[in-house]
Amino acid sequence: MHMLSDDLGQLSYDVAGDGPPVVLVHAGVADHHMWDAVVPALAEQHTVIRYDLRGFGESAPPSGPFSESDDLRRLLDHLGHDRVRLVGASWGGRVAVDFTLAHPDRVHSLAILAAPWPRYHWSADMIAYDEAETGALEAGDLDAAVRINLDMWLRGPSRGWDDVADGLSEQLRGPLRTSLVNQPLVGEHSEGPGAGDLTSISVPTLVGVGKLDVADFQDIARRYAAAIPGAALVEFATAAHLIAMDAPDEVATVLGEFLVR
Repeated sequence: MHMLSDDLGQLSYDVAGDGPPVVLVHAGVADHHMWDAVVPALAEQHTVIRYDLRGFGESAPPSGPFSESDDLRRLLDHLGHDRVRLVGASWGGRVAVDFTLAHPDRVHSLAILAAPWPRYHWSADMIAYDEAETGALEAGDLDAAVRINLDMWLRGPSRGWDDVADGLSEQLRGPLRTSLVNQPLVGEHSEGPGAGDLTSISVPTLVGVGKLDVADFQDIARRYAAAIPGAALVEFATAAHLIAMDAPDEVATVLGEFLVR
């Protein structure tokens, strides 16, 4: 991993392949490794850039107020890329949306997989999950908080653990633990989701959602697809929330076709 240092700490990043630049932004319960199984196929035709958001993976937690959009802009400036194809998963999807709204001239195309919707009215199941995670963290039971998040975001509401591919739980456990440990600092200093009119997005846009994800995110995906002009909605039948981990071959195929248009 390479490091980009600044006054707030550092951002870790990785670059693979050659061709038009593509940036992959990870979910808020993961790090750049969630894209491991997708990168080889994309790198055959693209320069694939992955990085860890502040407080995730190998990127240090922030030491002061920061903006995820500004971090991404700083990374692109450092790498010398004026315009990129942008792909984000879950919270990384919202980062990608916010960056596109703030810097439309720097985005060639946008793909968001299971991105949240700011100020969404969450279902009772999502509220119960949040209360369970909060309770575990307040009790100092980090292991329980990790299990709660693995159940929600990796297994999902529609399947048992026998239906989840071997090794994914262990692959996610460490990055998830790091994200929970750093969650208070990230939450304190992050500017959070930006504001902007989704109808102003004029670049080609792909919206993806897992059919095994919680119902809230299936509804949100339809909202994004309806709000962003010309956006295409793709449903991944075998995936829950972390689509790139559940269905990497399908994600690589869909993204590969979308990115070369």
